[in-house]
Amino acid sequence: MRKLALRIDDIGASTKLFNYYSKNRFCNIGVLRHRKLFGSWAPYNEISPELWNQLFQILREFQAKLTVAVTACWVDKSGNLEPFYEKFPQQAELLKFGVNAGIIEIANHGLTHCVLEGGSYKPKFFGSARKYHREFWDWIEEDIHFDHLQESQDILHKFFEKKISVFVPPGNVYSLKTVEAAKRVGIKLINCNTSNGVVSGVRIISNENVIDFHDREIVLHGKEWLRDKLLEYTDAPEFCFISEL
Repeated sequence: MRKLALRIDDIGASTKLFNYYSKNRFCNIGVLRHRKLFGSWAPYNEISPELWNQLFQILREFQAKLTVAVTACWVDKSGNLEPFYEKFPQQAELLKFGVNAGIIEIANHGLTHCVLEGGSYKPKFFGSARKYHREFWDWIEEDIHFDHLQESQDILHKFFEKKISVFVPPGNVYSLKTVEAAKRVGIKLINCNTSNGVVSGVRIISNENVIDFHDREIVLHGKEWLRDKLLEYTDAPEFCFISEL
């Protein structure tokens, strides 16, 4: 039987607040980027506790599991970091319930999801800051790769009381520096839009057998988006966590 994993990204990431841009490059200016008419990507809200409960019901309905890629800290406009479980306590408790019930797996989705240095993550009046909403560029110092992965691992482990073995790089961006840091902090597997392989003892897996999506799809289109997505797979696959692929 074919194994298939579900993965949702950007949980707890402030990129949903600051990374606003228009798909129409001529509208990437000022408040125009906020308008749906011009293909605005953000801002949007965090998934509510009520919506999480509805998603759990759908997972049970399809006997499915979900890997939830959590960004460990919310970044505010002053650059302050607030742990996910403090910023969104109800959502965090629900996810912990899901973990203990065996329907949720927590993956590391970075400490900040963005580049903090110089306030690079903040919206620009002209153009987009999208580039700076990927945390692990090769041009970032090696120590930052390690520090961000170590701190995010510590935060997630402290709350969920489970070892976090899967890393999902924000925006599919990572480098050898990231892999080496991941190995040092106990990450066994990296999953994103990449090629399969093993680097420095860390397993890299592609999205070939992964249904990957963002919280944005759920917030904008509701629980039925997930149900409709699962209904597309009529071959009755075995739904599993990323770590089980």
